[in-house]
Amino acid sequence: MSSRPRVPGALVALVALFTAGYLAPYLLPTVVGRLSAGLGLSPAQAGLVGSVLLLGSSSAGFTLAARGDRIAPRRAARAGLLAMAVGYGSAAATGLVPLVVAGAVLGGVGSGTATAVAAAGIAGQRDPHRAATLGLLTVSAAAGALYLTLPHLAGGHAPPLLAIACAAALVWPLTSRLPGTTHARDGAERRSAPAGPLPYRGAGAVLAAGILCWSLAQNALWGVSGRIGLTQAGLSEVTVGAVFAAALGAGLAGVTAAGALGSRLGRAVPIGVGTVLIAGCVLLSSAAGDLASFATGEILWNAVYPVVLSYLLGLAASLDPRGRWAVLVGSASSLGVACGPVTGSLLSEGAGYPGMGVVLCALLLLVAAPMTAVARHASGRPLVPGSVHRRGGAPAAVLAGTAAATPPTVPQMGAPEAQLAPIPLPASAGRRRPTKATFRLARPNDRG
Repeated sequence: MSSRPRVPGALVALVALFTAGYLAPYLLPTVVGRLSAGLGLSPAQAGLVGSVLLLGSSSAGFTLAARGDRIAPRRAARAGLLAMAVGYGSAAATGLVPLVVAGAVLGGVGSGTATAVAAAGIAGQRDPHRAATLGLLTVSAAAGALYLTLPHLAGGHAPPLLAIACAAALVWPLTSRLPGTTHARDGAERRSAPAGPLPYRGAGAVLAAGILCWSLAQNALWGVSGRIGLTQAGLSEVTVGAVFAAALGAGLAGVTAAGALGSRLGRAVPIGVGTVLIAGCVLLSSAAGDLASFATGEILWNAVYPVVLSYLLGLAASLDPRGRWAVLVGSASSLGVACGPVTGSLLSEGAGYPGMGVVLCALLLLVAAPMTAVARHASGRPLVPGSVHRRGGAPAAVLAGTAAATPPTVPQMGAPEAQLAPIPLPASAGRRRPTKATFRLARPNDRG
């Protein structure tokens, strides 16, 4: 029996790995809040620890993106999960700030490694948008359940860090479904994908820079949302946790709707319009002074955020079938996430929470336009059979074969190219010979 895993089994492992890697950013508000309360850190210091944790995550992603096909997915995934379990577990077991920071950095490196492996594998799926949507669904569900559970556990910084470490341990057995050889895809897609320079360099760089600022703005607010609820809105920790759980539940509904919608609206409309809606939610949430405004802003924001993120991840995957842009854009997003907590803490201390919201809203509106332009002009377009050779031959066929919701008329990856065959004209067609030869498209199996 072949050792190559079946696609459904590999997809389950990739979704679980995606969930484990993204769990730390999703739990960022409670991690930062408990670091501040349990270790006696100021809000800015706690935000800096959260940023250092996520900076380790983004650094691991960039490192793996540079090594590319030399990384074996199963080995890299297991190394990342081990680093998560050891790092977050050791940080939870001590109250010494330097050791907590060191453990958080190690755990962040593990989270980034797991996320990078999952992103590269998701880019190799036939429908990367659907795979990314499944990952966001599972991480939203897991984080929502933890937000309902953590307020009822012991105080201090240990419970959320232990929860992330346990998630890594639970995902470990599923890594046996990942390829054990050097970064081979689970089908003809990766074997047929042409090696060469990184495609769409300009568009990919714009997308990476845009998602860095986009993620920074999101997580600058997300990192201080707990403190907004506790101090500005005057809510209890249990109430804030319930609001976050409801918000992540709304995110589940939003991602489900995005999965059902698929590519019917393309990618430009969900990315552009969704980012504008998020900017409005940031203003509302940052200025919240009671339960109603705080819950409304958080729930609407978290309903739209994962929808836009799923389309951004799908767009990155469509730029390169080998998954390089998916890893690079995901790492840029992690870098923005890493800078978010300290940015939010500094802005809130200097300008207050409402002033911070105005700055973040302006930043989101600025990056909406270039990301929408990339989605309109650089994402993989469906190609008709006659245009494959004219638009780039094998690379175009690879891109067409990996685009989400590929129409049945698009040539699939690895299929032989259509040949031109002459149509013989009967003698009764007339005395005059045609001035131009008439051709028809022949099927690859036609004879003669």
